[in-house]
Amino acid sequence: MSWKLRVRDRFSAAHYLREYRGKCERLHGHTFQVEVEIEVKELNKTGIGIDFTEIKKKLAESLPDHTLLNEAFDFNPSAENLAREIYRRLKEFYPVIAVTVWESEDAAATYTED
Repeated sequence: MSWKLRVRDRFSAAHYLREYRGKCERLHGHTFQVEVEIEVKELNKTGIGIDFTEIKKKLAESLPDHTLLNEAFDFNPSAENLAREIYRRLKEFYPVIAVTVWESEDAAATYTED
């Protein structure tokens, strides 16, 4: 028996993609949406796996809001790489199973360790 918890947050940032051919090689911005999925095997006596408020706070601390992502990270800041980095940051605190980063309402990348 297990439960999957999901929380979402947004952040705004600019980036450009090095070694990419197309309009995304130029500086541009997004309002990214991030969804984190956590699996819990037990509930506390209140019936809660992990308090959503706690997860949301830690997620917000992990997001590079209002930054130039190319300066904030030493990797090419694609949605795929951002999902992996946010996963890595949150995995220190929670049993994360997936992180999805949406660049727009119809384009996203999900990172899992499988």
